[in-house]
Amino acid sequence: MCGIYGITEHDPEFVQQYIKTCEHRGPDGNKVWWDPDHKLTLGHNLLSIMANPQLSIQPWKTPKGNTLVYNGEIFNYYELKQKYNGKGFAGITGCDTELLAWGLDEFGLDFIDEIDSMHGFAYYRKDEQQLWLSRDHAGIKPLFYAEINEGLVFGSELKGMLDKVPGSRKMDNLAVSFMARTGINALRNTFFTGIKKLLAGETIVYDMANKKIINTHRVYIAPTSTKNFDQKEFRTMAHKTVEMCSIGRRKIGVFLSGGLDSSLVAYELKQIKGEANTFTNRMNPNVQADEDYNSDANCAKILAEQNNFNHAEVVITPEEFIDCWDDSIYYMEQPVYNPSMSMYCYTNKFLSNNGIIVTLAGDMGDEILAGYPKYWKMKNPEWLEKQIGKTKIESWDDVLKLWLRRIKRPLMLTDNPVSDDILLKEFKKCYTGQLWNPNDPIGSYMALDCVAQVPEEMFNRNDKYGMAYSMEGRFPLATKTFMRYCMSIHTDKKMGADKNDTKILIKQAYAGILPKEILTKVKTGWTVPVGHWLTKSTSSKLNNFYKERTGTASKLNVYKASQKAGKALIPAWIVSDWIKKYNMTR
Repeated sequence: MCGIYGITEHDPEFVQQYIKTCEHRGPDGNKVWWDPDHKLTLGHNLLSIMANPQLSIQPWKTPKGNTLVYNGEIFNYYELKQKYNGKGFAGITGCDTELLAWGLDEFGLDFIDEIDSMHGFAYYRKDEQQLWLSRDHAGIKPLFYAEINEGLVFGSELKGMLDKVPGSRKMDNLAVSFMARTGINALRNTFFTGIKKLLAGETIVYDMANKKIINTHRVYIAPTSTKNFDQKEFRTMAHKTVEMCSIGRRKIGVFLSGGLDSSLVAYELKQIKGEANTFTNRMNPNVQADEDYNSDANCAKILAEQNNFNHAEVVITPEEFIDCWDDSIYYMEQPVYNPSMSMYCYTNKFLSNNGIIVTLAGDMGDEILAGYPKYWKMKNPEWLEKQIGKTKIESWDDVLKLWLRRIKRPLMLTDNPVSDDILLKEFKKCYTGQLWNPNDPIGSYMALDCVAQVPEEMFNRNDKYGMAYSMEGRFPLATKTFMRYCMSIHTDKKMGADKNDTKILIKQAYAGILPKEILTKVKTGWTVPVGHWLTKSTSSKLNNFYKERTGTASKLNVYKASQKAGKALIPAWIVSDWIKKYNMTR
């Protein structure tokens, strides 16, 4: 995995500084290139996974004299290599960059539909004076851009372009309002005014001569919902997608939460590789209140012992939580409505310190296999009536309106929030009715979660925290192959009669294979009991942390009254510290 950077200007000094700012993304090499005939500078730093680093240096000159900088993996690389062997593709290096460069030259935008990848890339077509920026179908890899006087500036991370984009340190009120309303900023605008992100599956074509975006290509994975479920076929597809994501020559580690999805990934990896290095968080002190915060760790231990994994527990204490707080905000770049970010950051650091270069996780499983109780609630006419004023979901607009009400307690992050009508209008610009299937409205909501929730909440944190420690994160349940297969099965086949009887495809397909403790476990979150810790902990670090943010050593009444209310303060503190860290203004 790598970092890519560029500007439509002759400015190698800026791009070199950008690379340096993000050097954690690629310790295996870096390079700056510019077009001597036109105003364009591209940069890249390399984390080599597939081939010898000396054969993978970018920017990459394509067979037709174009130029590519690429961050990602093509998981059907060997399949495409075989398909095009003798048809123009030589495949000399064993590097998927070579395949992508050849395919874009030969087939243009259509080749993006053919690759099953995670990617962010910039492809410069010299003769046409066009720059293509592209993000993968699921939004696993990020790519940010801004239109400025020089033309276009872009990169894998935000921090390196802030001073190049005028006014970027002023908070974008639309983005802030959307996050305040939904808990996630799923819009194209970032929190930094003037800087945007490519959405999941989006490719833009930029005309360098006229300094404008002239075309947009989008890859959608919509619910077709016509296929019957077969247990053996499901296991075959699950095995295949994990095999696709285990390619390469670097050491792999699995984030084993103890839930169904990561357990499936770890189990199949062991069948493929003969070993699985797994890592699970354990809370110390543990809390058993609204849930047992170590129930996932206990289940993961049972699975690891049953399958002889190389298993390690990553112990999270109040001290580790505080020690990683500042890094978690800096590397994440934009605030996220999640009190556990510090734990995620620390866990990635732990894996890196144990020699892991590639990580696998079970993210996307809930969204394609109906893992959340909220999907079950959508069957309830009375519940829907309270949410959108209708007893059933009848249109794509209904899906968007329901999504805007996804959290119970919106944060007040701005004194001038944008109205829901405007948020809905902007939301619809980003996610069109191409994801709508009137025969499976809940599946349509799930398809929206796949491209709006997962990239911003799960994939983004994995990229930022994994790459902070030079690790590549992969998600077998988010390949095109597996997503299309699962979204071809109707939602009614994925849920039972009870709100806890969700994700029944895995439960049925892996009955007798995964431990019953995992198959029958009530869903819990991968979270830190920080609200409880703030109430009860004797940790001096945690108490001082609390005191710095409240001006008092005593606990607020809100903590005593409600742990959930106390927990909700953490995102507000994240926003406050992010404003200071990035020198932002409102």
